Amino acid sequence: MKTDSPPVFLTAEWRYLAMLNYVVNPKVLAPFVPAGTELDSWAGKNFVSVVGFRFLNTRVLRIPLPFHRHFEEVNLRFYVRRKAPDGWRRGVVFIRELVPRRAIAWTARTFYNEPYLALPMSHRIAAEQEIKSARYSWQFNRKENFMSLRVRGEAQPLRAGSEAEFITEHYWGYTAQRDGSTLEYQVEHPRWRVWEAETAELNCDIAGLYGEPFCEPLSAPPASALLAEGSAVTVRAGVRLISK
Repeated sequence: MKTDSPPVFLTAEWRYLAMLNYVVNPKVLAPFVPAGTELDSWAGKNFVSVVGFRFLNTRVLRIPLPFHRHFEEVNLRFYVRRKAPDGWRRGVVFIRELVPRRAIAWTARTFYNEPYLALPMSHRIAAEQEIKSARYSWQFNRKENFMSLRVRGEAQPLRAGSEAEFITEHYWGYTAQRDGSTLEYQVEHPRWRVWEAETAELNCDIAGLYGEPFCEPLSAPPASALLAEGSAVTVRAGVRLISK
């Protein structure tokens, strides 16, 4: 890492990342693409992913925050890239991010203008048997919403050029700012090992959480579903890009 890299904003562990991936018409995503970026695709297809995971041992500006170190997150994201002086930077953009505590949502909205929403949440992980499962739940409009998947066997290294590699190997985040500019931030972690899911399910208020345009793609069965082991992660402070 270069010495002039932005300072570290957050460190944590991301564990048991359940990823349900859906093919989507690029016209649905076009209004959400931040200035200076373009949609990224795999095999000619654009994807959105519903991702649920455990946030563990969280530190903000290297400080552990009492009662806010361990929590769930569920997000809907899609994939973009930006041509930088050092080459293409492949990243993600979030449509909505769910967390269980208001202070976490406030911090993310304040520092990154990320679309966070605080809701009651829970998780259930079964990881000790040959068959493993992950379920992330949240309460929205007085109803339980959830995503879940089940896998079998041992996690495998990512195959070069695979869809799983495309989904997991995006190391930048991009957020549209209120003034029309774009915030870019780097996320550092090693390559993850993954399981391909045997079964996967999404049961949620799609229109209420994400908007009517996402109802059709997210109502279909996912094109793929993965469970990633996860790792320690570092999120660096954002850098504002000059909009053109």
